[in-house]
Amino acid sequence: MTVQRFDENINGRDYRIEVSAVGNKWRAQIARAPGGSNAMMPFYGKTPDEAVQHLSSWLTLNRRRTPPQV
Repeated sequence: MTVQRFDENINGRDYRIEVSAVGNKWRAQIARAPGGSNAMMPFYGKTPDEAVQHLSSWLTLNRRRTPPQV
């Protein structure tokens, strides 16, 4: 299986995103650190760039939110 890697800086935080072919589409997910978890859901697109864009957009929105005050 061929895996493409993209390095993205989103809201000041660095991410390594891995993209692989799944049937006739591409799956993007954050690269797993050795011994770490890969619990985040993958994002899909028609091309590797589109899959990365979907994941990057979600991370941008998610990291922009302020945690609730307790």
